[in-house]
Amino acid sequence: MSIRHIADLPRGDHCSSDDGIHTVRTPATTTSATDTGVSAATHERLTALLERYAARRRMHHVSLALASGDGRQHWAGACGPAAADPPLHPQTPFFVASITKRFIITLVLQADERGELDLDAPITSYLPEQVTTGLHVLDGTDRTAAITVRHLASHTSGLPDFFERRRGEPSVNQHLGAGTDVGWTFEDVLDITRSQQRPHFRPQDLSAARQRARYSDTGFQLLIQILQAISGRTFAELLTARILEPLDLRHTWLPGDLPPAPDTPAPLPLHAGRRPVQLPALIAATNDLVSTTADLLKFQRALLAGELFEHAGTADLLTERRNRLANIPVLEYGLGTMFFTVNRLLSPTASPLTLVGHSGGTGTWLFHCPELDVHLAGTVDQTNGRAIPFRLMARCLRIWGS
Repeated sequence: MSIRHIADLPRGDHCSSDDGIHTVRTPATTTSATDTGVSAATHERLTALLERYAARRRMHHVSLALASGDGRQHWAGACGPAAADPPLHPQTPFFVASITKRFIITLVLQADERGELDLDAPITSYLPEQVTTGLHVLDGTDRTAAITVRHLASHTSGLPDFFERRRGEPSVNQHLGAGTDVGWTFEDVLDITRSQQRPHFRPQDLSAARQRARYSDTGFQLLIQILQAISGRTFAELLTARILEPLDLRHTWLPGDLPPAPDTPAPLPLHAGRRPVQLPALIAATNDLVSTTADLLKFQRALLAGELFEHAGTADLLTERRNRLANIPVLEYGLGTMFFTVNRLLSPTASPLTLVGHSGGTGTWLFHCPELDVHLAGTVDQTNGRAIPFRLMARCLRIWGS
């Protein structure tokens, strides 16, 4: 799911009532974990931060979790209206949006290890002509054959994002922001790319020190199609066999399927401010997952430790490059990996901090801060929540690192 339109975060960062946030006082409930290994002061400050964010005028609820790299310290909490349905709990599932790209890139790197694909092979090697022909026509030349798997994974292909502006009709981003349900098929994505959008630049020279990059959901939908074509298995089957079952992620699943654990609660609903919205067609069409903060943190630890690969060093490919995204300039991108820099004014140390991971267009996040060795995951479930995770994570780091 697209995460464009993130604001200039350091300039617009307001994260508590003391800082000028407008709040509303409604009956609320807060639930947090116990026996977390964190100090009482840290617990109190994280709880206060959670409650201040949940009380914001255009917010309904917040769920967040943090854990040290060694797992000895961990904290999770959820806050929102007392009458919320389903009830708010730190382990209530939620729609993770583009955090799913971390799962997709994991499957891609696994397939590369297995010899099922080559990151530097053209996508025309894996997809039929009816899919690839005319996808990237720039200056009258079809350059689709120059696009490699690595281009798609690093957003350096130049392909447009089907979530963004198109000719003749509202974009998916506009539908999402308004809370309007709309669905589509992969064939619709191809048609939109060919007839209503145009490429932004040529597929980049990946041997150069830097490349132009622009976030594109279209590229990751193509990666899913490649994975299915080379394996003869569905995306859901690949996720289950190669990630969910090996890690015993029993509360992670694709919408439309059933969660592995039958007692899993219903996911938290999306909201446009405090107005609940139902977007079943949009959510299903994205191919994005539902999960919990606990499952996401478990997945991230395993991913960064190389446990999901035959060779632990394969995980290094995630951060092999860092190109600034033209449509989200506060972010840099590797392979299925975002980089966000927390400036020294917001950092608990005298130096900037780095957040490495991925966010989602509905205000979701899954990141690791290597300098503090802390993992962060959570959601605000807002259709216009793209910028919120970065502000909130910066505040969390100040508390965790102090």
